[in-house]
Amino acid sequence: MKTRTVAAGARLKQRLETARAAGAEAGMSTAEYAVGTIAAVTFATVLIAVVKSGAVKSALAGIIQAALSIAG
Repeated sequence: MKTRTVAAGARLKQRLETARAAGAEAGMSTAEYAVGTIAAVTFATVLIAVVKSGAVKSALAGIIQAALSIAG
């Protein structure tokens, strides 16, 4: 009976140590999400700047006009 109690105590201790180690990493995922969000916003800003440029606007207008002339 004492052996079971000691083994159960050892398992509990191991679980607690694992939980503590996982808790120490909890902030890292938040920081990684923040960096990923900043990267996505930066990429979106660059993409918007490119799409708003004159060359891209005229190319898109040409594509749309060609598509409408074929459809109509």
